[in-house]
Amino acid sequence: MRGGTTRTRRAAAGLAALITVILLCAADAVARSYPFGPRTRTVNDLGNQYVPLHAHLWDLLHGRADGGLLVNWQSGYGSSFLPDLGTYLTSPFAPLVAVFPRDEIDLAVYVITVLKVACAAAVMAWLLLALRPGRWWAAGLLGASYALCGWTVAAAVYNLMWLDGLIALPLLCLAGEWILHRRRPLLGVLVVTAAWIANFYTAYMATLAAGLVLLLRLALSGLPPRRKAAVAGRAGLTVALGVGLAAPLVTVIYFGTRHASPGRFTRFKPVGAEDLLARLLPTTYSFGSPALFVGTTALLLALALPFHRAAPRRARAGWTLLVAGVTLSMQWGPTHLLWHAFAAPQGSPYRQAFVVCALLVMAAWHALSYGVPAPRALGAATGVLALIVAVAARSDLVRQVAWPVLLLATAGALGGLTLLGVASGTGDWKPFGDRARRLLPAPDRRLSTGARRTAPVALAVVLLLGAQFGETVATSAVASRLRLAHLDDYAPWGDRQQRQAEAIAQADAWPRHRTDPGREQTVANDPMLVGGQGAQYYSSHTSDVLLRTLTALGGGWTSGGRSLQSLDNAVTDVIFSVGARVHSPPDPHQSRDPEPDGRLTVSRQDVPPLVTVRPTAAAPAFGPSPYRNQELLLGARVYTVPHLAVSAETLTARCPAGSEVYLWAPRFTGTAQLAGAPGTAARFRSDASRRAAMRPLGTVPPSGRLTIALSAHRPGRIPAGAVGCLDTGELRTAVQRLKNTGATKVTVSDATIRAELPAGSKGIAIVAAPRIAGWRCAAGNSAAAPAGNYHGLISVPLDGTSNSVTCTLRPPGLRLGMTVGGVAFVTVLLLGVVGVVRRRRPVRPSTRPASREDLAKIA
Repeated sequence: MRGGTTRTRRAAAGLAALITVILLCAADAVARSYPFGPRTRTVNDLGNQYVPLHAHLWDLLHGRADGGLLVNWQSGYGSSFLPDLGTYLTSPFAPLVAVFPRDEIDLAVYVITVLKVACAAAVMAWLLLALRPGRWWAAGLLGASYALCGWTVAAAVYNLMWLDGLIALPLLCLAGEWILHRRRPLLGVLVVTAAWIANFYTAYMATLAAGLVLLLRLALSGLPPRRKAAVAGRAGLTVALGVGLAAPLVTVIYFGTRHASPGRFTRFKPVGAEDLLARLLPTTYSFGSPALFVGTTALLLALALPFHRAAPRRARAGWTLLVAGVTLSMQWGPTHLLWHAFAAPQGSPYRQAFVVCALLVMAAWHALSYGVPAPRALGAATGVLALIVAVAARSDLVRQVAWPVLLLATAGALGGLTLLGVASGTGDWKPFGDRARRLLPAPDRRLSTGARRTAPVALAVVLLLGAQFGETVATSAVASRLRLAHLDDYAPWGDRQQRQAEAIAQADAWPRHRTDPGREQTVANDPMLVGGQGAQYYSSHTSDVLLRTLTALGGGWTSGGRSLQSLDNAVTDVIFSVGARVHSPPDPHQSRDPEPDGRLTVSRQDVPPLVTVRPTAAAPAFGPSPYRNQELLLGARVYTVPHLAVSAETLTARCPAGSEVYLWAPRFTGTAQLAGAPGTAARFRSDASRRAAMRPLGTVPPSGRLTIALSAHRPGRIPAGAVGCLDTGELRTAVQRLKNTGATKVTVSDATIRAELPAGSKGIAIVAAPRIAGWRCAAGNSAAAPAGNYHGLISVPLDGTSNSVTCTLRPPGLRLGMTVGGVAFVTVLLLGVVGVVRRRRPVRPSTRPASREDLAKIA
């Protein structure tokens, strides 16, 4: 089958999806990666963010989550959930988690990942046949080459929301084709909307790329300037309306980012030419360079395009310059920022590399669609490839395994393309075809022409598919192995998580009190994964106010402040109404050195309700001491902060006998142990992007003299006032006072918390939740107003006449997004009505839309 019929495109899309699924699963089987082997695939943010977020989505879909679409009451003591939903979970594939068992959440995420990659392959194959007619099976092979590009297997398979951008790019290019041919205007708008809702971050990059492709198509179309301007105008309107319909999510995400903690960003540094070219080759891997591998066949065809005389000169120049220009734009700071929406990425820098991969595949398709490049063109492409290999050989990214894989893939690609050329028997390939027929044995010469052409084509397909299979599986398997050596990794759901979830479920009494999953976390988003309601929270939208509040109280964090940890402290548990706390041994998968006592325990503490009442006296600002800051929020003095005698390896001080000892050493890496205290030493870890949390060490001995032994793993420092001794009796008194004046009943729904207070309550009501942007509160029947901020917590003034408080969260940007979305929706409806009316009118010759003949010159 040749051409671009719907049946042909379906066949190509199906073949591309099938090849992609087989190759991706085969690569994981070779790497012995989950679910085909013992090695975990849950690395970095996949384990810390995306699997827990999908677990939370599972709970939402099954009605088991604490919170709803607007508020996640499980993480960060109450976080805005709509920005997280829009950033990570609005893919149309995400709800598929609901059909899997809860304890198979890792398998659900893997299946969704495979389906996304297969869908990207299918859409790209469909697009290629829409751009130019050609062999359907070749479109299928190139579609799989795009979906399984280096960017996918090295970076996106563990950032699965980026895979929606992999699908969006060819979809948006298809929408550009519809705009060019004045077809499916409404569907084009919906495609843009779906892409931006699924993942606005990569959809932004895909929209830029699709715009460049459309501009190139217009430049090559031969249409008059007026029609080109009309097409460009329709494209701009389509994008504006599509993004407008997605605005209710996009604006919320934007403002969520504005209120998030700043994180830690590194300055962009372009990679060297040898590393850039090395990433075009199979089996190369690194975290900080652009993964541009698309397979040797696609690369050879793209390199052959400038030398392919059967293709129009303008098409050869246009596609070559577009590929080169976009590649160079990744290496220049201003345009690099442009690709990332002017926000420097935190982590891997080349997130736009899939755009170059897509352009390489499109260029390869244009080369093949005009006929197999002549021997001279293939020879020139091989020479350019040899030059690339010579430069790339100087890179440390090229490992020994690359050479046999590259050699076999090149041989298979050249052999397959040569057989295709010989089978075509046209142009510069005709002498080769005639010579091959003369060499055939006599019986074979009696075969029909069709049969003589079918055999080499079939062999060509086998060679091309074999080359693609070998190098893609090898590249993906190598990336899977090397990721485990480079990034943090986490075990899939197992006995540890099951025990944690069961313990939390037994202790859970939300909203009467919180149940914290514990300081020894399994992943950074434990509350979403195993349940409970804690301080732990890791997201691009971790609020700055929560970061500053927990840091002032002695909390720890990683990822430059975007991953907040649980704080195992009796006073903060009282402040945030944590009535139960899980204590787990260190995760053996991460520590590799589990504690001898591997039992999981749950401790309970008497705590006040989520809403308490305080005097109206203005409290002073937070100071440098976390112990005094905790007392400020508690409203009582409960700590002794002794003078320390510091030596190289010990801290000594005097405190009241029987008090609990805490050590605050945010810039210390090592262990600390109180002399005479049972158990193992407390561990502290700090670096440029990590801050160690305050840790309990034990009880002051009867003598009142305490000695803390330190073992530093690297140079660090112990701050003044590092030790605090907690008077548990005074703490119990403070708790009882807060319970006596606090709420008598608290109810919590998705975005609303309501508390009934004792009659005549005066002062301010304090809600034990961070005062993130969007909270509005009212006392009694009064009008709602923006919530007050009491050292980072929600506060509501009381005048003694109201016996209830109600607070509701409306995410910033939601009203603006709904307004923009409404305007876009009305505009789409009006344009649809106008289109129906126009179609019912007689068509004048002068206003006839461009026909296929008008667009025949498009390359």
